[in-house]
Amino acid sequence: MCKVLVLTLFVLSFCCVVYAQDAVKVDSKHYTVEFENDQVRVLRIKYGPHEKSIMHQHPNAVAIFMTDANGRFSFPKDAAQDFTSKAGQVQWTPATTHLPENTGDQPFEVILVELKSKTTAKKMAHKPSTMNAKR
Repeated sequence: MCKVLVLTLFVLSFCCVVYAQDAVKVDSKHYTVEFENDQVRVLRIKYGPHEKSIMHQHPNAVAIFMTDANGRFSFPKDAAQDFTSKAGQVQWTPATTHLPENTGDQPFEVILVELKSKTTAKKMAHKPSTMNAKR
């Protein structure tokens, strides 16, 4: 009985860690860091037609759509939400945990400027600021 309880707790703790992680760490196929300092992290997001990510999280951010996009966001507790965006569209995105999917027949690309909280900035204080974009 004790072994079952320990195993169950281990599996649950592992699921919680995997459940909502950093997009770049869990889905480097679609997410790359273009620039990062103690205030922001800029991601380039690319999805091919009908490609899907895995559940991950983002802090508050601003999304800039480089191309037209048709997709769906699935959420851990809420109903899925379809979206359509046009190239050049800029929108605020509050912190969220989601699973994105390109439901269209064309690839899409987004630049996501993630805002770091003061707590995150303090954690990053020991790292030097990056003045040039990473490529």
